[in-house]
Amino acid sequence: MFSDSFRTGASFGLTSGIITTLGLMVGLESGTSSKVAVLGGILTIAIADAFADALGIHVSEESENTHTAKEIWESTIVTFVAKFVFASIFILPVLLLDLRTAVIVSVALGLSILAVASYYMARRQGTKPWKVIGEHLLIAATVIVITHYVGVLVAEICG
Repeated sequence: MFSDSFRTGASFGLTSGIITTLGLMVGLESGTSSKVAVLGGILTIAIADAFADALGIHVSEESENTHTAKEIWESTIVTFVAKFVFASIFILPVLLLDLRTAVIVSVALGLSILAVASYYMARRQGTKPWKVIGEHLLIAATVIVITHYVGVLVAEICG
């Protein structure tokens, strides 16, 4: 149904959008407790990091020298759109809820989306979903825990 270049961009953008944004949100909330800082961070990820990741995919696909120009641009555009969309979904909880609750809701939402995407990827590849889901959630949880403590450390040093 979808081309390999579409799946490459979508899976990369979704994963990067979720993990990067959650890490940033958790770190900023732990370090600043500032809704403005967290919203600014989310928007920065949604725009600047989406462009950076799209360019990264573009250059990576070009360097393989096995893709057509159409495939390269498809991966590039889909990466940008997926990263932008999946980073931006966390804006709504921050706008509607108190910051601590918004971060908790965002972590639950992000990990749920990542688990569902991992499940479908594993099924498509014919591998055991629980192993793929577990691996991906462990990596995401590691990022979340580390960024929390980095935020706490920065607040201790600078605050």
